[in-house]
Amino acid sequence: MSDSTIIFTILFLIFAILLIVTAIKAIQDKNIVHSATWLMFFLFSMAGVFLLLGSSLVASIELLVYVGAIVTLLVFTLMLTGGKEFE
Repeated sequence: MSDSTIIFTILFLIFAILLIVTAIKAIQDKNIVHSATWLMFFLFSMAGVFLLLGSSLVASIELLVYVGAIVTLLVFTLMLTGGKEFE
């Protein structure tokens, strides 16, 4: 194995662990704004995986569309409607 393959594997494992942890936290968190923040971290991690796989176009589209628009819209909607905690 070359050094670049080892580095790629380590980075992929880091992003995979981040994906799993942030997805679980987004589902389990009782505060809606915190769940949206965990979703944003999940999408950033997914963009990192796409960058590692060499698909920079998909990663940039995901960052622009999902993180830049949808999560921001979700957070503003929750703040304007007074989103409550789950019970």
